[in-house]
Amino acid sequence: MNHDVIISCAVTGDDTKVTKSPHCAITPAEIAATAVAAANAGAAIVHIHVRDPDTGAFSMETRHYREVVKRIRDSGVDVIVNLTCGMGGYIVVGDHGLADTPGPGSDFVSQEDRMRHVIDLCNEGLYRPDIATLDCGSLNFGDGNRAYVSTPNYLRQGAQILKDLKVKPELEVFDTGNLWFVKQLIKEGLLEAPALIQLCMGIPYGVPADVGHLLAMTNSLPADCNWGTFAISRMQMPWVAQSVLLGGNVRVGLEDNLYLSKGVYASNAQLVEKARVIIEAMGARILTPAQARERLKLG
Repeated sequence: MNHDVIISCAVTGDDTKVTKSPHCAITPAEIAATAVAAANAGAAIVHIHVRDPDTGAFSMETRHYREVVKRIRDSGVDVIVNLTCGMGGYIVVGDHGLADTPGPGSDFVSQEDRMRHVIDLCNEGLYRPDIATLDCGSLNFGDGNRAYVSTPNYLRQGAQILKDLKVKPELEVFDTGNLWFVKQLIKEGLLEAPALIQLCMGIPYGVPADVGHLLAMTNSLPADCNWGTFAISRMQMPWVAQSVLLGGNVRVGLEDNLYLSKGVYASNAQLVEKARVIIEAMGARILTPAQARERLKLG
């Protein structure tokens, strides 16, 4: 069991379905405000996607990330900022091979372009993130023809970019082969110890959100790592308890689940508060951002 737990809050995500929640933040000001509220509720880390303020669709624009991070920093609330680098990997495959591929909805770009906002913010020097994500493998998303493509060489490039920028990678693991490749990155010296690993469960069609699969994943973790796990939708809160029992950290937030209870929309702060109640009822404590920085070896 983990007696000292880091709570991460994934505040928006990129899925358009999140926008049906009245608590879904759209503008940079709203995203920063919900991140600060989550931090005040007990989240040590906030995981950030940005959206187009006019349409609500996901965005990769550095200017939106810059504004969100600036507003969080200017709030005076201490929290670890984790920026996604997951955008730019979707390919919608046509029904007729290369004749109609990529299809509408594809956003596939180079690894460097997926990380452009992190590169820009680090080079500017004012609003650099503490953590940035790497999605550690390719995956079918949903029942149609959409896939997320993240190849070994793309990931090697991404790991090297973050190493050069001195930004901690959070290694997003959606399937068993993703975890295998994380170990390969460690073997190749592309990751600084301790590795930070997030086991992402229940996302079609990755690892199912059941205890057997999670136990298999945790038994395969590299020895020197910090890890957490989350599950989506109604499994979000049961997974808080499951993760703590197996020795991990936890993630909640609207990116993964919209509801506090059946039919009741949640805010990010409410989800963090509920997770905190579960953690403390189990006899564990939550770590502050300062304690989490020390645990994760953040510069």
